[in-house]
Amino acid sequence: MQIVKTAFILLILSVFSISFVPNSLIENLFKRAEQQTKLLLTDVAAASQATSDKKPVPVSPRSLNANGTLQLVSARDWTSGFFAGELWFLYQYTGQKSWAEQAKQSMAKLENEKMNATTHDMGFKLYCSYGNGYRLTRDNMYRDVIIQGAKTLIKRFKPAAGIIRSWDHHKDQWQCPVIIDNLMNLELLFAATQLTGDSTYYKIAVSHARTTMKNHYRPDNSSFHVVDYDTLTGKVLKKNTHQGYNDESAWARGQAWGLYGYTLCYRETRDPQFLKHAEAVAKFLLNHPHMPADLVPYYDFDAPGIPNEPRDVSAATIMASGLYELSTYSANGAHYRQKADQVIANLAKNYLAPVGQSHGFLLLHSTGSKPQNSEVDVPIIYADYYFLEALLRAKKLNEKKKLF
Repeated sequence: MQIVKTAFILLILSVFSISFVPNSLIENLFKRAEQQTKLLLTDVAAASQATSDKKPVPVSPRSLNANGTLQLVSARDWTSGFFAGELWFLYQYTGQKSWAEQAKQSMAKLENEKMNATTHDMGFKLYCSYGNGYRLTRDNMYRDVIIQGAKTLIKRFKPAAGIIRSWDHHKDQWQCPVIIDNLMNLELLFAATQLTGDSTYYKIAVSHARTTMKNHYRPDNSSFHVVDYDTLTGKVLKKNTHQGYNDESAWARGQAWGLYGYTLCYRETRDPQFLKHAEAVAKFLLNHPHMPADLVPYYDFDAPGIPNEPRDVSAATIMASGLYELSTYSANGAHYRQKADQVIANLAKNYLAPVGQSHGFLLLHSTGSKPQNSEVDVPIIYADYYFLEALLRAKKLNEKKKLF
């Protein structure tokens, strides 16, 4: 009997040693992030000089090219705001003004995007950059950029369908496509209502979230990637999965966007249907039979070559950050926090880029879009962004502080 009790205690200790992310680990990971980001800044400066005659001007790191060189993108790219956001996270953790100065320099190259009505990615570009900047500094110039970006974004709202249009490209394929990723841009609209008192932004965000919940999700709480609408009638025309294995598959990053997106929608509205849906998406993710033991998903849960399919670390970091927040709202909070801790611990153990390598990216093994053979098994900037965000959230939870 004593042997059984001892074995049980050891099992419990083992589980908690794997799942708990102590502040000492977070400190070590941020020190590593500082080292890597200094290298990335150096390599970005060199690559920017080498491509200074390119139009549009490259301003931000996104990934690595097939030959291992650093890939820079212009301000118009949907990922352009993540690097400035990372720099703000480093400032938040360390308090060192040098990181804030670097963030400001990176962010300044994005300001003109506040007038770009050809994209739905205002939240990714402006809220991950200017939103974090305003949160940490309360600089009114950043506030103004957020508000103008939101004004521009709502021009893409289609009242008949109740959604914000995503892509303008592939007009031969879709009339009015909406991608699950678009949920993440709603944070910009919620912020605009808080900053201005104008409920227009809030109402559009809620309409988009509710319509997406109705039309993107299957009975098992997995999500399509793309839903196409008739802009005149609001009728759903078709449903696709553009970056996953096929139209009926569960693209991993899309599921993570949904988890994070509906969690933030609950934060801003306190509407219980959003919390219930976030919990349902979390259940789909965490209980899926093709979820690996380390909780770092394959790029698609239905990819035919599992376990020999590429992982998507970016899906894991988005999921972890979302789970940390969800843990503060849900009756299943302890479970969600433990799962988020497991993701972070496993990423720290097996997925970090060696110090001084990969041009300064933090994490390896993300997958952008396997069907297009684009960014397969490479570092990607948004994986690093949500990793640092998750670490900051874990630290606050360790210290029993509110996330928001």
